[in-house]
Amino acid sequence: MIKKIVLLLVILALASCSSSKPAIATTKKAAVHQTRTAAAKKPVYAKPTAKYPSTNNTTEVIQSTSKTVVTSDLINNYVLQYKDIAVGNMKAYGIPASIILAQGILESGAGRGDLAVEANNHFGIKCHKDWLGESVRHDDDAAQECFRKYNQVSESYRDHALFLVGKKRYESLFTYEKDDYKAWAKGLRACGYATDPNYPDKLISYIERYNLHQYDCQVTGKTYVAINKTAPTRSSTSVAYSDPKINMNTNDPNLYEVQKGDTLYSISKKFNLLVDDLKKKNNLTDNAISIGQRLRVK
Repeated sequence: MIKKIVLLLVILALASCSSSKPAIATTKKAAVHQTRTAAAKKPVYAKPTAKYPSTNNTTEVIQSTSKTVVTSDLINNYVLQYKDIAVGNMKAYGIPASIILAQGILESGAGRGDLAVEANNHFGIKCHKDWLGESVRHDDDAAQECFRKYNQVSESYRDHALFLVGKKRYESLFTYEKDDYKAWAKGLRACGYATDPNYPDKLISYIERYNLHQYDCQVTGKTYVAINKTAPTRSSTSVAYSDPKINMNTNDPNLYEVQKGDTLYSISKKFNLLVDDLKKKNNLTDNAISIGQRLRVK
């Protein structure tokens, strides 16, 4: 009898263990499945990319009433910011929008020069006797010269137009075609707007590098044809030099033609020169150079 009872207990114990195992296995399987599902649903985040990728953002030095380091992106942004004012002034006063913008870039260091920041003066206009507004003092051709100060940049643009229209010395400019930016650039220098002999070439270089002539065409209704920026144009290569001994032969191995993105520093490194020596060889008074300009390097 006792043996039967013991045998019965053993059978019951084995049955109990057997019935509990599937529950444990099922629980583990469910846990593994849940973990894999959660892992599959976990979001994967891509690395953020630059919203406005910058390509070929070259740097250059603009020498106006102050020395300013700018990039091509800054110049493009300057053009976008003031092109509408320039177009409006062309319609109202007959000055090419391309010339207005190129002068603004050059005279203000694309809005980053001292006068532009301190006085909203984007064209380097001095006080002169007829100026009754505010002014600031700034070193230029002489120490602490008087320059006009404006409350807004738009006032500087308007005053630039009135300055050219109202001064007798600039009358000859208005005999040129409205969209003949090359004639205007050379005429401004001839009329005495700037003393830099390379002033016309600098203006033309900005106009052609940044396609500013398109804004002239908006006013005249002519079809704009973009200039190939990689190929130097006649205007950008005809740089004025005070030294008549410099040979401008394009095959001269002693000359180097300035390319887009070049600076005096990069050129000096390329030919194992000091920047000061390079400037001395080419009678340069500042670091400003333009695409297509030929420099003596040997």
